[in-house]
Amino acid sequence: MAKLDFKDMDLEETTAWIEKRGLETYRAEQIRRWIFGCQTDSFDEMTNISKELRNYLSSSVIISQLRIAKTEVSLDGTKKFLFELEDGNSIESVLIPERNHYTVCISSQVGCAMGCKFCLTARQGFTRNLKSSEIIDQVIKIRQSMDQPDKLKNIVLMGMGEPLENYAAVKKAVKNIISTDALNFSRRRVTLSTCGLVPEIEKLGRELSINLAVSLNAADDKTRDLLMPINRKYPLKQLIDTLTFFPLQRGRRITFEYILIKDINDRLSDATNLAKLLKNIRAKINLIPFNLYNGSPFEAPDEGKIVAFKDELIRKNYTVTVRKSKGSDISAACGQLITGH
Repeated sequence: MAKLDFKDMDLEETTAWIEKRGLETYRAEQIRRWIFGCQTDSFDEMTNISKELRNYLSSSVIISQLRIAKTEVSLDGTKKFLFELEDGNSIESVLIPERNHYTVCISSQVGCAMGCKFCLTARQGFTRNLKSSEIIDQVIKIRQSMDQPDKLKNIVLMGMGEPLENYAAVKKAVKNIISTDALNFSRRRVTLSTCGLVPEIEKLGRELSINLAVSLNAADDKTRDLLMPINRKYPLKQLIDTLTFFPLQRGRRITFEYILIKDINDRLSDATNLAKLLKNIRAKINLIPFNLYNGSPFEAPDEGKIVAFKDELIRKNYTVTVRKSKGSDISAACGQLITGH
């Protein structure tokens, strides 16, 4: 039988495991600080734990490790990491340089089952969910690779896969990311992006107080059906009704990601309809000009249309940013992650 992995357990589970074996409960936090804080991969390095206990832990549980198989560096400084998983599958993650800090974009699945037409990852199809240890270890390994690890401030679950389709593992990984005895990131610095799984959005709002981003990409069902098959299961009215009542901390808003695609969703009327659709939600809008990839049926609008779309939303009193794509020369931009090609 496979050994338990401490990286797959949250504090409550680790404490329960410790108590079941008659050990002092404080050992749980002690061990977790070594694994997540000191990022050790060996029980032998846990010097404030007796040798007898270290030997017992070594024979009973494991501390798993992802392996970085390849690193690519973009002209703009973006880094893409290819991780090799234990079963031979692989995933990609991206480290993005910002003005004074870094953001890491991590994956939650091998491939993706959502089938969004603008996304290269969707062409790969779905292989399996990641374990919580595989999700959090992307952050750990990338931070270890950095010259200035303290500058890693933001974590976004926007890589390969739909995070809410792997809810249990993602929830556990996020809990370890924000726990003070683990990675200790501010929950205000963690963002989960979803294509719109309504029941899981409701569950997320009840159980995890982190930032929510929604990949919207259309303000009418006909266009969204074309771009995102999930819309046929959870159409816009159902999604928007759910988001209207999503619990938000004071001063926080839901980010709506809108990929601008030439002649599909880039008209001024689309901007007007988008403004109307989001009128009852504390929202900010992130416009993303489509990132081209080989074999894509879509193109990005010209600069004039992008500016006009943005200006129309600003006139409607929305906070709007146009995301400058980073890492496109190494296929690390939004919607470009794929493995096994």
